[in-house]
Amino acid sequence: MKIDTKEFRVPPGKKVDLARWPTEVKPVYKSKKHYEELLEEQVEELSDLQRLMYASDRQALLLIFQGMDAAGKDGAIRHVLTGINPQGCQVSSFKQPSAEEKQHDFLWRTTKRLPPRGMIGIFNRSYYEDVLVVRVHPEILDSTGRPEGSARGKGLWKERYRSINDLERHLHCNGTRIIKFYLHLSKDEQKRRFLERIDDPDKNWKFSSADASERKHWDEYAHAFAACLEATSTKDSPWYVVPADDKENARLIISEIVLNALRSMGLDYPKTTPERREELLAIKKTL
Repeated sequence: MKIDTKEFRVPPGKKVDLARWPTEVKPVYKSKKHYEELLEEQVEELSDLQRLMYASDRQALLLIFQGMDAAGKDGAIRHVLTGINPQGCQVSSFKQPSAEEKQHDFLWRTTKRLPPRGMIGIFNRSYYEDVLVVRVHPEILDSTGRPEGSARGKGLWKERYRSINDLERHLHCNGTRIIKFYLHLSKDEQKRRFLERIDDPDKNWKFSSADASERKHWDEYAHAFAACLEATSTKDSPWYVVPADDKENARLIISEIVLNALRSMGLDYPKTTPERREELLAIKKTL
């Protein structure tokens, strides 16, 4: 299997027009069985590399998933990370902020959930909601108690992009690698998935009237996502635009990107010093 992950990476400073990015590409798998075999191979290597990271306890990896409703974030997280030891992985989902969270700056609630060294952290939605949903629905700002005279409009988003970039730069310098995924779904495919959720009783729980309401803001969200990707994709904390109309193909692309990140981290088991080796041999004699 060959996946050129650079093809999906948003270069820093590049103008982003999501209409020019495909929502579907030629699949890397030949059949459902082939897909399952490829994913199993990737998950096995992911598990091995995560074990190395957990043992070395020097770095962390944060994976951020964003996308339109029904883009497949939950499924990607479940399938790609299914084989990872729960002790070395934590998943955090962020929905509407609570009353307590509104009393703090927009980065506060997610900062509390950052992965410690040795762990993989997954954010299902993230602090990026505050430059996406809030940009489409600026009235949300009125409920956050922000100080009078705070930036509004373009000034607000520029300010928040700077805060996000500063945070991610700080995390990278302190051992947390950040990879960000935008699952790029077409409007037609979203409609198909919504209809499937309505028609299948076992999937009714996945759909709400809010999903249909937010769909009316499709163009506004597309604009917000494009501006966000353009402003916050950096060399050290890149965004990847993953074609999401084909769920299976998207999962293989995502897992390959995660694998590349882990492979590049120079992971290894801690070296045993002569003193430690001598101690272990002494303990061995007592067993």
